[in-house]
Amino acid sequence: MKSKIQSFFTALLAFALAPIARYCERNLLMYVVASAAGHPAYSGTFIPEIWSGKLVEKFYDATVFGEIANTDYEGEIASMGDKVHIRTTPTIIIRDYQKGGTLQTQRPESPNKTLVIDRAKYFNFVIDNIDRYQSDIALMDDWAGDAGEQMKITIDTGILGDIYADAAAENSGLTAGRKSASYNMGVTGTPFVVTAANVLDLLTAAGGVADEQNWPESGRWFVMPAWMRVVLMNSDLKNASLAGDETSILRNGRIGMVDRWMIYVSNNVASVTDGAFTAYNCVFGHKSGLTFASQMTEMDSLKAESTFGTLVRGLNVYGYEVIKPESIGHAYVRKG
Repeated sequence: MKSKIQSFFTALLAFALAPIARYCERNLLMYVVASAAGHPAYSGTFIPEIWSGKLVEKFYDATVFGEIANTDYEGEIASMGDKVHIRTTPTIIIRDYQKGGTLQTQRPESPNKTLVIDRAKYFNFVIDNIDRYQSDIALMDDWAGDAGEQMKITIDTGILGDIYADAAAENSGLTAGRKSASYNMGVTGTPFVVTAANVLDLLTAAGGVADEQNWPESGRWFVMPAWMRVVLMNSDLKNASLAGDETSILRNGRIGMVDRWMIYVSNNVASVTDGAFTAYNCVFGHKSGLTFASQMTEMDSLKAESTFGTLVRGLNVYGYEVIKPESIGHAYVRKG
């Protein structure tokens, strides 16, 4: 009887001490296995010394290219260097008719635009198997997710820093406007100085540029830096009655649509030093103006050759093209 009671309490004690034993075993292995030069020490960080299952939340720059570009011509992209040929619609000429007159015949030309898939970005990282197994979170999944987010930010920054130069001449400068040439969108040396008193003037002027190019009223977008949103929030729009809303934008924090523009805020708007100021190349447009095509052609998870680890790598090939310059506008601004 005594031996049974001893056995019971021995088993109970072993069960109670098991978590402590596992913790000691984990931490003993953690500190015994040394890291090679150049390999970061995750002990106490990703391999927790305390029972914490959450990483510090990481904030990513908001990406907008998925909202401002169409993907109508994405098709099947097999590898970098592929081309997508885009047909354009010719402009049909309308002429006056007189009885008995000779008809003039138009032979419409439909030039092609070519979207070249000539850009590629990749990531390639290795996670040591010891770190992978000792961690109580899925490191590989977490890092792969981060790689995907960094990929989007990199592409977004490239697009916003490039396409403004392809805007039609009538959609930028001090005399923008295809018909009136009366809208100030700013130029190098003389950027449009944005203040709470005139930020709405800039947006409505951009609307005038769009109207003179006959853009559809739906599908318009305007990308602005974060500071410009603050200025906009302190403009007359903060008055709910003037904005036509039930609640002030200062109360709900939402801007949404202003003068038919869907407003997007991005920290990836291209900036330059212009004299003593920082100027920003804001882009506005219609979704018909910019096309984008992308495909993740490679995504591998395999054993690393030179160490006991798992290699994770991905290749994204993509291309973008302003196929209708008349549907892209450029506002060169600085903060007042």
